Amino acid sequence: MRAIVVSQWGGPEVLTETETERPEPGLGEVLVRVHAAGVNPVDWKTRATGGLIAWGPVPAVGWDVSGTVEAVGPGVTLFQPGDEVFGMPRFPHQAGAYAEYVTAPARHLTRKPAAIDHVQAAALPLASLTAWQALTDTAGLKAGQRVLVHAAAGGVGHFAVQIAKALGAYVIGTASAAKHELVRSLGADEVIDYRTTAFEDVVSDVDVVIDGIGGDYGVRSLKVLRPGGHLITLTSPDQVPADAEGFRTGWTLVEPDHAGLRAVAALVEEGKLRPVVDTVLPLAEAAKAHEIGERGRTTGKIVLTVSQAG
Repeated sequence: MRAIVVSQWGGPEVLTETETERPEPGLGEVLVRVHAAGVNPVDWKTRATGGLIAWGPVPAVGWDVSGTVEAVGPGVTLFQPGDEVFGMPRFPHQAGAYAEYVTAPARHLTRKPAAIDHVQAAALPLASLTAWQALTDTAGLKAGQRVLVHAAAGGVGHFAVQIAKALGAYVIGTASAAKHELVRSLGADEVIDYRTTAFEDVVSDVDVVIDGIGGDYGVRSLKVLRPGGHLITLTSPDQVPADAEGFRTGWTLVEPDHAGLRAVAALVEEGKLRPVVDTVLPLAEAAKAHEIGERGRTTGKIVLTVSQAG
């Protein structure tokens, strides 16, 4: 099969297309024929340095996947060959989703929503699960609460806006002026142009902040939180403000989550959640996808097409 691997740590040019053996599903696993693979910041960050990922003998790339079950391993009853599925297998361990086939623990996947195609489904897993787990499991968001989402037009941000709105929250987003219309269309009640306005000067009484930017955004976000409010940092543990007395703060790392994926899929089917896909490229142009992503100007997600469904 064709697969994209890392020849050495470095820039996008180290991504290499190679021919390798098709994997076989083990106990509790399925083999998925990949139709599309999502691209995430963690992909290029680990490509550059190796990151915290437990790499295998051949450093393969990618986690977000949407495709068709090709075969099932012993003990799997959740899926059968021909089922269309999507998910984020093995994260943060190596998965190798930039490939024609990938194996995954069965419960790291769920059925693809019929309302969307594989390209859209491949945009969902890591980013939407990050938003879902942060808002529901970590923050325990309740209807009527106020949520501030930084980078509200980005990969995680555009899902966080929609999920928070679906859960009954009042949603405020930060984004450049050119993206305000999109963020409002996703359900935001207020949108702030971070380039012209300091959000802490115009926002207050927030229950939950989702910070996917880092830098000084964490410290500044404490100023808008209610006492006992929750600041959820997505960038890295060292971006969590050290002095946050009276608030709940912490770094959260997304985990494979069958129940969370089913909840996300249900929101898609109900018309409450839609992935915004910025760029679609073929698998062979994975390096170009990383180049585009690293510019930091993407609206929504970047997706690689791998094989045709059918």
